[in-house]
Amino acid sequence: MDISLDKLLAEMVEIGASDLHISSYNPPIARLKGKLTRLKGYGALGPNLVNSMLTGILTGEQNERLLEEKELDFSYQVQEVARFRGSIFNERGALGGVFRMIPETPQAMETLGVPVTMKELAQKKNGLILVTGPSGSGKTTTLASTIDYINNTRNSHIITIEDPIEYVFKNKTCLIRQREVGAHTHSFHQAIRSVLRQDPDIILVGEMRDRETIETVLTSAETGHLVFSTLHTNSAVDTINRIIDIFPESLQVQIKVQLAATLQGVFSQVLIPHKHRGKGMVLATEVMVITPAIRNMIREGKTHLIRNAMLTGAEYGMQTIEYSLKHLFEQGKISLDNARAHSLDMEYFDQISGLAKKEAPADKRSYSKTEGEELEDENGHYYKDPMYADSAQYSKAYFGSSDEGEF
Repeated sequence: MDISLDKLLAEMVEIGASDLHISSYNPPIARLKGKLTRLKGYGALGPNLVNSMLTGILTGEQNERLLEEKELDFSYQVQEVARFRGSIFNERGALGGVFRMIPETPQAMETLGVPVTMKELAQKKNGLILVTGPSGSGKTTTLASTIDYINNTRNSHIITIEDPIEYVFKNKTCLIRQREVGAHTHSFHQAIRSVLRQDPDIILVGEMRDRETIETVLTSAETGHLVFSTLHTNSAVDTINRIIDIFPESLQVQIKVQLAATLQGVFSQVLIPHKHRGKGMVLATEVMVITPAIRNMIREGKTHLIRNAMLTGAEYGMQTIEYSLKHLFEQGKISLDNARAHSLDMEYFDQISGLAKKEAPADKRSYSKTEGEELEDENGHYYKDPMYADSAQYSKAYFGSSDEGEF
């Protein structure tokens, strides 16, 4: 049987799979609607065949990098089929590869389920916006839809630094330049330093992998640019702590000040299988928008208080992952088991979903069931339910916020 990688990739696209796995002594395997599925009609692939299939699509320079670094990330186009993100690596004495299909054009935010808050943040003139989540959570897709939205609504010079380039953007109302690490530049942080001299309005950095890249990203956001990037963290609080902790203690005060001054928002996301088989994956998101109170918390190192501020920040477009999971569960899109498994605070999810008996907090006050309802504490004093209190007043009363104005 005549087997070529292009043919396998075309079959993968035809059946609607998202990924193709190539490995020695195994048949080609596709990820179809979240499940690994063997492509029909193929037996196990020999190591020589796998080697020729994978190295045969690489340039001479790419083959040299693969030999030197033992692994390679790149993009690959099959004409009249699709564009793919490829990763080739060594495994048990043989080569292996994984290919993910990249849609020709980014999907709209509404289609993906990205909260409208991202559109509002995308209109900012400067600062840092982060999209975070584990590998395979759709961070690149979310950023691509955001850049496409900006490309239709703003008149800006956008420069992307990616490894590799995935979505290829066509200029609409913006001028977009795309650079690939390895092909067009040696590293993220080197490219960012160069980009600052190229008159950008918006910079997209594919991933903040190391301290040097984080430093240059923060500097770029400080100097009046709007910067988008990603991190492999599971929540807004984890994201802030990860950035701070990557620096030595002697520099952490400075980094807290920089981060507090530049950060505009954090979107933490995860993809969850749809409740009904065959309907693909569903996006769940946690959203943190920076307010004066949260800036103070970052600057003063009180990141443990940020989650409480998010609970009362709905008017700013904030939501915890538990609220996102609750809505997806109530809409019948995800199962209860998956909703609870992806909650950062399972007890809180059960509480807001009505799955657990509500218990009075330690100070014996109980939460109201209706918005704006006043409650009575053990001393006979009345107060508003903090779940519905004005978040600015709540932050000032509980966290001592003294910050004035937005960045």
